[in-house]
Amino acid sequence: MYFTTDPAPSQVRALPLYKTLLCFACVLILVVNGYFLLRNLDGLKAANALQERTSQVTDELQHLNLLVTDAESNLRGYFLSNSESYLGSVQAAPARIGQQLDKLGTLLADNSSQQKNLVQLRSLVERQLGMMQQAMTIYRQGGIEDILAITGAPGDNDSDEIRLQVVIMLSEQNELLNARSAAFYGQYRHAVMLGLGINAAAIAVLLLFYRLVRRSFGARKDAEHALQQANEQLESIVVRRTEQLSVLSRHLIHVSEEEKTKLARELHDEMGANLTAIGMDLNSVAEQLRGTRPDLVAMLTRARSTLVDTVQLKRRIVEDLRPSLLDNLGLSAALQSYCEDYARVTGLDCDVLVDGDIDAAGPMHAIALFRIVQESLNNIAKYAQARNVIVHLEREGAVLGLEVTDDGIGIPSDAFARSKSHGLLGMRERALLLGGKFEVERGVNGVGTCVRASIPLGAGITAAPVPGTVAGALPDYTRQEQSEGGGKSPHMAAPIPSPVLPAMGNDDLGELAPR
Repeated sequence: MYFTTDPAPSQVRALPLYKTLLCFACVLILVVNGYFLLRNLDGLKAANALQERTSQVTDELQHLNLLVTDAESNLRGYFLSNSESYLGSVQAAPARIGQQLDKLGTLLADNSSQQKNLVQLRSLVERQLGMMQQAMTIYRQGGIEDILAITGAPGDNDSDEIRLQVVIMLSEQNELLNARSAAFYGQYRHAVMLGLGINAAAIAVLLLFYRLVRRSFGARKDAEHALQQANEQLESIVVRRTEQLSVLSRHLIHVSEEEKTKLARELHDEMGANLTAIGMDLNSVAEQLRGTRPDLVAMLTRARSTLVDTVQLKRRIVEDLRPSLLDNLGLSAALQSYCEDYARVTGLDCDVLVDGDIDAAGPMHAIALFRIVQESLNNIAKYAQARNVIVHLEREGAVLGLEVTDDGIGIPSDAFARSKSHGLLGMRERALLLGGKFEVERGVNGVGTCVRASIPLGAGITAAPVPGTVAGALPDYTRQEQSEGGGKSPHMAAPIPSPVLPAMGNDDLGELAPR
C-alpha cells in the first residue's frame, strides 16, 4: 500500500470528448426526428384540409344541382297547374344559384382545371335559367300549347349537360383528392422509414451510452472494492498496531512495577545499611570527642540530624516506590492508611468502605487496585473541586470491584480522547493487564465522577517472587528501619501523599539518638 502527501488533484468537471460527441449526436437525432414529426403533422393537416374542401365542393355541387332541378320542377308545376305558388322558387333560383356558384369559385380558386369546369358550368346554368325565363314569358303570352310547340319539354337537354358537368367536376375533385392522398401516403411512408432509421440510430446511441455507463459503473465498483480492501487492510494494520501498543503499555506497566520493587528493595537494603553505618560512626566519634572538642560534637550533632532527615527521605521514597503496608498488612490496611493521609493533606473527607476478603488478592492485583485508587485521588485533588470522596472496594465471588466516587464538577465525555489523559489510560491499562474492565462516568444524578474497575482474581500476570519473601511480597522493612533511625512521624513532600509507616518514637533511631 502506498500513501502520498501530495495535494489532491483538481477535480475534472468536463465530460470526455467521446461522451460529449455522443451527447450531441443524441440531441441532433432527437432534433431531426422532431423536425420530421412537424413535417408529417403539416402534411396531415394539408391532407385533412383537402379532404374537407373536397367534401365541401361535393356538397356545393350537389346543392347547385338540386337548386337547378328544383327550379325546373317548380316551373313545370306552374305550367301544368297555372298556380302562382310555384313561381316563388323559380324567381329566387337565379340569386341562390349565383351565390352557390360564387362559393364554388372560392373553394376552387387554387385549381385551374376546376376553374375552367366551373366557368363552363356557370355558362350552362345561366343558359338554363335564361331558357326558363323565356319559357315562362311564352307561357304567359300563349299558354302551354305554345311552349310545347316551341320547346317540347323545357330545359331537358341543358339539365342533362349541367348534371354531366357536375359529375365531371366531382370526378376531377375526387381524382385530385386521391392523388393528394397518394402523395401524402408516400410522404408519410418516407417519414415513417426515416423515423424508424432515426429510432434505430437513437437505440444504437442509447446502447452505446449503456455500455459506457455500465463500464463506468464497473470501474467505480472496482475502485470501491479496491478502496474497501485498502480500508480493511488499514483497519487490520491499525488493530494490530493498537494491540501491539496495548501489549507494550501493559508490559511497561509490569516492568515499571518490577523496577520500582527492585529499586525500593535496593534503597532499603543498601542505602539503609549505609545510613546505619554512618549513624553508628557519628555516634562513636561524638562520644570520643564529647569531653575534649565540644565544637566538633555540635557539628556531629547537626550531621546526625541531617542523617535522620535523610532516613526519613529514604523511607518516603521507598513508600512511593512500593507501599510496605501493602505487602505486610494487605490491601485493606494500605488503602485505609493512604486515604487517612490523603484526607489530612488535602482537607477532603475521604471514606474507605471495604466488603469481603480483599486481602486474598495477589500482589499484582493489590498493586493494580492501589495504583488506580492513587491516580483517581490524585485527579480528584487536582481537577474535581470536590469535598467528599468515597473509596469502595468489595469482593464478589472471584472478582474484585472498585469504585471511587466524588461530588465534584464531573469529568468531560471526551476525557479518554484528550492528549493529556495519560492517567486515565494508565488506569485502564492496569485493569486490562489483569483481564479486568475499567470505566469512568458521571456520578449519581450526574454529580461528580465515578471511577469503576473490576478485576477477576487469578487472572492476568503474576509477579515473580522476590528472594526471601512469600508470593512476591517485599521484605519486612519496619524492623530494619527501626534499626536505621527515625523519631518523627514521616511527613509528605508532595500534595498527594503516599502510604507511610506508623509514627515511631525516638528510641527507633537506635545508635543515632542524641545523648
